[in-house]
Amino acid sequence: MTSWWLTLIILLLTSSVCAQEKGTPGINNMKILKIEWQRLLTDGQTCPRCGATEIEVEKASHSLEQSLAPLGIKVVLEKHELTPVAFQRDPSQSNRILFNGIPLEEVLGLKVGQSPCCETCGDAECRTLETGGQVYETIPANLIIQAGLRAASILVNPQTGSPCCQQDAAVKTSASPCCPK
Repeated sequence: MTSWWLTLIILLLTSSVCAQEKGTPGINNMKILKIEWQRLLTDGQTCPRCGATEIEVEKASHSLEQSLAPLGIKVVLEKHELTPVAFQRDPSQSNRILFNGIPLEEVLGLKVGQSPCCETCGDAECRTLETGGQVYETIPANLIIQAGLRAASILVNPQTGSPCCQQDAAVKTSASPCCPK
C-alpha cells in the first residue's frame, strides 16, 4: 500500500517539474492510460470471481481518473467479453487486466496461477494472481491502482533508466512498461 502512495508522490513531483518546463497540458495533448479488463460472459452473466473484480476495477479506475487528471492523463476503462469458446481455448485470458497493452502481472511483477472457480466456468481452472504468498482470485482495487500509477509514470517520464527501472531490476521483462528495450 505504501509503495503506490510513494509512486503517486513521485509522479506528481515529476509532472509538476514537466508542467513548469513545457506548460500545463491541454485537452489536445492529454496522455491516455487505457485499462482493459476481459472476462467470460455466458448469457450476459459472469462468475462471482469476475463479478467481484468488475467492482474493484471500476473503483480503481475512478480513483485513477481523479488522481491522474491533474497530470494530464485521461483514464479509459474498456471491458471486453470473452466468449465461452475463447474461454475454453485459454481460461487464463479471463479476468485479465491490461494497462496500455501490458498485463497487470507484468507491470507489478506478479505470478499468474490458477484455481477452480464455479459452474459458470465449468471444469476450467481460472486465473489467479500471487504476490508475497497471497493468492488473489478477485483482483483488488489496490493492486489495480498500483499498476495504473506505475503505468502512468511511464507516460509522464518514458526515459530508460527511470527510477522504477532501478527499483524493479529483478522484475524486468521484454514487455515491461517501466524499462524500454
